[in-house]
Amino acid sequence: MTRGDFAMKRMKKLALSLGACLLLGQACWAGDYPDRPIRMVVGYSAGGPTDVIARIVAKHMGDQLGQTIVVENKAGASAHIAAQDVMSAAPDGYKVLATSLTLTVNPLLYPDRYRYEADKAFAPVSNFVNLPMVLVTNADSPYKSLADLVADARANPGKLTFGSSGVGGSAHLAAEMLAAKAGLKMQHIPFKGNGPALQEMIAGRIAFMFYPSIGIADYVNSGKLRVLAVGAPSGLEDFPGVPTFDSLGYKGFEDGAPWVGLLAPAGTPRPIVDKLNKAAVAALSKPEVREQLSKLGAYVIGDTPEQFRDFLIKDKQRWADVIQQGGVKGE
Repeated sequence: MTRGDFAMKRMKKLALSLGACLLLGQACWAGDYPDRPIRMVVGYSAGGPTDVIARIVAKHMGDQLGQTIVVENKAGASAHIAAQDVMSAAPDGYKVLATSLTLTVNPLLYPDRYRYEADKAFAPVSNFVNLPMVLVTNADSPYKSLADLVADARANPGKLTFGSSGVGGSAHLAAEMLAAKAGLKMQHIPFKGNGPALQEMIAGRIAFMFYPSIGIADYVNSGKLRVLAVGAPSGLEDFPGVPTFDSLGYKGFEDGAPWVGLLAPAGTPRPIVDKLNKAAVAALSKPEVREQLSKLGAYVIGDTPEQFRDFLIKDKQRWADVIQQGGVKGE
C-alpha cells in the first residue's frame, strides 16, 4: 500500500466516524463532557437574587457532573453583557448563562440595540426557579387592600405613583401588568435598584411597588410595610391571610414572576444540553437545595429544555403585550 493509499484510507475512516456522530445525534461529542471546569456567567452583581440562586445550583450541579462550575459575574446593560458573552461563545457546554426575564424583555424595549430572540439565540437548559412578586405599600398608607389602591388609581388617573428598580425591570413590568388588567393610568418612578425604591416606599414618598418576596417579611414584621397581594398560586407562608392576585380576579401574575434559568449557546449538541439539564434537575431535587431556595422565597421549577423553550416564547409574548398596552419605552 502506497503512502497516498494509506492517507486516503485514513480520510475515509475519519469521514465515516464523523458521519456516525451525525447519525447518532452528536452523542459522541458529549462522551467525555465535561472534562474541565464549566463557567456559568451571571448578568447581575454578586449578592443579588440571580447570583445567589445561580451559586447555590452551580455548586450542586458541579457535584453531579464531577467538575467545578465557576460562577462569573458580568453585570451591565441590563444583563446583556453576559448574554452577549455566552451568545458568542463556542457551543461546547463550557460557558453557560444564568439569567432572568431581561433576556426576553431587552429585545422588546430596545429592538434596534438587541436583535435576538432568546429561544433561538440560546439552547435552553432548564428554568431553575421563579420569584413570586408581592405588592407592598407603606404600613401607614390608606390602602388596606388591593381594591382600595385600585379605586384610588381610578379616581385619580395618572397621579398614583409606583416605584421600581428601573425601566423594564420586573417591578416596573408587574405594575404595568396591573395597570393593563385593571384599566389604570399611574405614574412610574424609576430608581437605580430595588433597594432605593424600597426605601422611598418605606418613607411614604411613593404609593406602592412590586417587589420579589425575598426579604420583605422582615419589613412587614417590623411594621414598615403592608402586603396587599401576592403573586403565588396558593399564597406565601410569610404572609398568612394575604390574598393572591388570582383570587382577586387578576390572572397571570404567577406566570409573570421573575425567573432564573440556565441557557447554553445556540448549537450546543443536544447530549450536552441533556447532561446539563439532568445535573440541574438533580441539584434542584436535593432537599438541602430546595430548603435554601425556599428560604429565599423561590419556587423550584427544574423543567426540561423543551418546556423552558416554550416558557421563553410565552414570556416574550406576555411582556410584549404589557409593553404595548402600557406604552412602555426603553430609556
